[in-house]
Amino acid sequence: QVQLVESGGGLVQPGGSLSLSCAASGSIFSIWTMGWYRQAPGKQRELVASITSGGNTNYADSVKGRFTISRGSPRNTVDLAMNSLKPEDTAVYYCNLANGWINPSDYWGQGTQVTVSS
Repeated sequence: QVQLVESGGGLVQPGGSLSLSCAASGSIFSIWTMGWYRQAPGKQRELVASITSGGNTNYADSVKGRFTISRGSPRNTVDLAMNSLKPEDTAVYYCNLANGWINPSDYWGQGTQVTVSS
């Protein structure tokens, strides 16, 4: 069993910064993809950024140049550094793990609220 726990959400003013962390525990395979998704009220969940066990990253166009996804410290964490935040970044942010390559298992964290407002 795998568990994901997010932390780091909160309230920030436009132009500010926040860093989110996702801590994974359990039986994590050698090949995986972890991603941060977000869902605003009344909107569908969307991919924000992802990172593979090989270090490849992918970003939504709306956050390129502002957000950075990386392996955290300790090693069983993935971080999302968010800079130049905008009100439209307001959402619940969820960590996702696709655990494995063939027939991967999918896990979600509980979500953490990010609110960007003056």
